[in-house]
Amino acid sequence: MTGQVHFLATSAAASSRPAGAVTLHTRIRDELRERIAAGSWRPLDRIPSESMLMRQYGVSRPTVRQALGELEHERLIFRVAGKGSFVAQNRPFQELDRLQGFAEAMRALGHATVNRVVGLQRLPAPQRVAERLGLARGAPVTEIQRVRHADGAPVSLDVTWLPAELGERVARADLATRDIFTVLERDCGLALGHADLAIDAMPADARLAGLLGIAPGAAVLRVERLTHARDGTPLDYEHLFCRGDNFQYRLRVHRGPIGT
Repeated sequence: MTGQVHFLATSAAASSRPAGAVTLHTRIRDELRERIAAGSWRPLDRIPSESMLMRQYGVSRPTVRQALGELEHERLIFRVAGKGSFVAQNRPFQELDRLQGFAEAMRALGHATVNRVVGLQRLPAPQRVAERLGLARGAPVTEIQRVRHADGAPVSLDVTWLPAELGERVARADLATRDIFTVLERDCGLALGHADLAIDAMPADARLAGLLGIAPGAAVLRVERLTHARDGTPLDYEHLFCRGDNFQYRLRVHRGPIGT
């Protein structure tokens, strides 16, 4: 009976709130989010069941489910049928609506990063690389291959091609700890402008799987990125091969006017 009285009182209070006041499901969502952020539950820990949350807050099951659904949409929890809701693993992610380097993005989220250089060479530009960088086919380029790690786990293989002389300057930097974007800006005095991206998926071959610690044939996300200087000159052409199980790219998009 106590729970019922609490529910009725809470509901009455909610109905008397002015527009814009915190709703019941929002309160539950926010309090659970705060507990997750504070470390009250570790990744993969089970959080209180729907029934427990209903009793704790004196609310209906749809209200609890709405709160949990929003946390699931935020990727803070995941639900397993018949078993309950669990705290999601804190996967690193990078927003695609900004042009930023991997380490720059990870530091902003509190993740530790390190790069392992697995390839560095000067070679004649393959046709696709030459086209994207605006070079003659066979012109010399510097190719840099790095495995990017976040919190000790490999998340991507980044293959970068730069015009040879620029690449040689970049190669002299500490590529284990620094982003190439940072080197281009601070060491080479180049102002970056924008990048063009294309994204698809592919199976990992044996070498890529070994570098990323996944099974051969596992799906990886492939990002093709061409970065331009502020004056529009193409500078940096990359292929990024990313694990899907421990890293994400995120992007917010807005709907424009409806066409006629």
